[in-house]
Amino acid sequence: MKEKNSIKLRVMTVYIVFVLIMLLVLFKTFTIQMEGKSGMLSEDEDKIPTRIIKRKPRRGEILDVNFTPLVTSIAYYEIHMDPTVVKDDVFNDEISDLAKGLASMYTNRSAREWENYIRLGRKRGNRYLRIKSKVSNEERRKLAELPIFRLGRMKGGLIDNDVKVERKMPYNELLRRTLGYTKDNRNLKVGLEGAYDDYLKGQFGEEIEQKISTGWKRTGQIINEAVEGADIVTSIDIEIQEVAHYELLKQLEQHNAKYGCVVVMDVKTGFVKAIVNLSLGKGGKYFESYNQAIGTKEVPGSTFKLASLMAGLEDQKFSIYDKVQTAKKYTFYDNSLNESHGEDHGEITIKHAFEISSNVISQIINEAYKGNEQAFVNRIRSFGLGDPLGIEISGEASPTLYEPGSKNWSGISLPWLSVGYETQQTPLQTLAFYNAVANNGKLVKPQFVKQIKRGAVVVKEFDTEVINPKICSSKTLRDLKLCLEGVVKNGTGRKLRSSYFDIAGKTGTAEILNDDMRYGTRGEKKYLASFAGYFPVEDPIYSCIVSIAASGENIYGASVSGTVFAAIANKVYATSLQYHKAVNEKPNKASETPISKDGNLYDLLMVMNQLNIPYKKSTDSEWVNTHAREKHVDLSKREIRKGVVPNVMGMTAKDAIYAIEYVGMRAKINGFGSVYEQSYKPSAPAFNGGVVELMLK
Repeated sequence: MKEKNSIKLRVMTVYIVFVLIMLLVLFKTFTIQMEGKSGMLSEDEDKIPTRIIKRKPRRGEILDVNFTPLVTSIAYYEIHMDPTVVKDDVFNDEISDLAKGLASMYTNRSAREWENYIRLGRKRGNRYLRIKSKVSNEERRKLAELPIFRLGRMKGGLIDNDVKVERKMPYNELLRRTLGYTKDNRNLKVGLEGAYDDYLKGQFGEEIEQKISTGWKRTGQIINEAVEGADIVTSIDIEIQEVAHYELLKQLEQHNAKYGCVVVMDVKTGFVKAIVNLSLGKGGKYFESYNQAIGTKEVPGSTFKLASLMAGLEDQKFSIYDKVQTAKKYTFYDNSLNESHGEDHGEITIKHAFEISSNVISQIINEAYKGNEQAFVNRIRSFGLGDPLGIEISGEASPTLYEPGSKNWSGISLPWLSVGYETQQTPLQTLAFYNAVANNGKLVKPQFVKQIKRGAVVVKEFDTEVINPKICSSKTLRDLKLCLEGVVKNGTGRKLRSSYFDIAGKTGTAEILNDDMRYGTRGEKKYLASFAGYFPVEDPIYSCIVSIAASGENIYGASVSGTVFAAIANKVYATSLQYHKAVNEKPNKASETPISKDGNLYDLLMVMNQLNIPYKKSTDSEWVNTHAREKHVDLSKREIRKGVVPNVMGMTAKDAIYAIEYVGMRAKINGFGSVYEQSYKPSAPAFNGGVVELMLK
């Protein structure tokens, strides 16, 4: 009986265990089915933890007006290997060939070292063995063709979907500060990168990572694709930018200046074509470390005299042809304002006073507005000179313009303000005002971006923004334009004249505070030398300002900044098609012959024969003069002989240098084009080693 009960108990026990196992199997099956339906991503079949992470989008590019990349994003790949997934026979057969391939691409390890490195990783069960960081897409494709790796991720263990993106500026220091940067961890947004960050950054996607023994790794499983950032098309022309950058750099180095900036702007639209900001850094090198054109306000000096004249003309206080008596200095209460170079120019017109930048303008304005100083300040404000421009790049300094009744206003404020003191502006604010004069009185907002594009689709387009449609009357504008042209023709900017087109503008030299916030002593004074203007005079296309801060003697707007302005204007002219007639345009006369420079007979005959230009020569001399006639070019003898300074007038630099060196002297070239002046008169005795200075235009 006991034996039967024992058997029965064992059977019941087995039955209960069997039922429990079946229930457990059913529960597990049900759980797996529910997990599959719900799409939970907590674990895979091997119980490997997973998580969802953000997938960073590719940041949009910043392009110049011709779609040349100024800032771009370069993708690099992080290459890893999971050697544990490779079958034993494949691994043993091909590991040596894989190691040789890696050694040929990356010489930091030999083939034997690569093989040992991968074998050790496989032995240790490393499923995320680092092969190479910062690999280009081309390298990535080559790696995918190597033995073992060509089997792909699941069989060859190649993990190549880890992407890192770096921001690159192909032109290095060019435009660096204006292009700017962003730093999310500090909420720092600088330049165009910062101003248009919302468009450039795109939208994050989502993907799945797995946790392995060495950390987290991407699985390549994408939940939501990232949306790439939009591209910003700027108004910058990289060719004009390069010219402005290197012309400014050359002048800064020559004068060991503290900093300098250049802005070139389209007159009609206000779109900026070039902006350069260079500051002296360590080792005597210049860098784009701060946006001086936008963020630094200083006393503008004599460039402000244009606003003073505009105010007086608008209020009908005087005419530009009124006569005034100049002096060596002008006294206001117990303060004196010296004339530049201490010269007394006698009785001159107000127009000529402006052209030579005479400080008699302080006396003119003081007499016109004394007792009603607020009217002068109000008129200046009506031109937009007391307000910021509201540009899209952050960091614009608000201009300073003192008013009667404020603690900074005194009895000498009016005359000092009239010549560019008692006020502070940024170079871009000064340029916007000069641009308005060139633009027939229309004050437009300087802008840096023309379009925002996503692929071929234009997301946003920027039009010209008019701040004030007419800052003054047409009559005042006509008078001021004559004054600005006169500066270059008859005044402080006369050395900046171009033989190809006319420039209009104004020089300015202002003493500014040193770094210790004090005015320096003689020889250590710090000056801001500026030139603001536009070109060509007849139908202005570009306006431009050059500002350079330097210490020492002989720092003047014309010689320091004006030469940079002229060089930029000349090079922009030479490379801009709108200035030149089409090569296939019909000439005015069918019989017109070209004007040629004097020079070597052999060279001239070779060119004329090649181009079928008719000529008549009356000599076989090596050097000839040329004269364009109605139907041919006359070639006459030009004598160059030993012991005598040659006549090189009208020659190119190449021929002139050859002729001068032929007689044992050396040539020093100034300008470009053909020789119009030489320091030693022709036929003067030549002497070995003497230097003949040549002026070309």
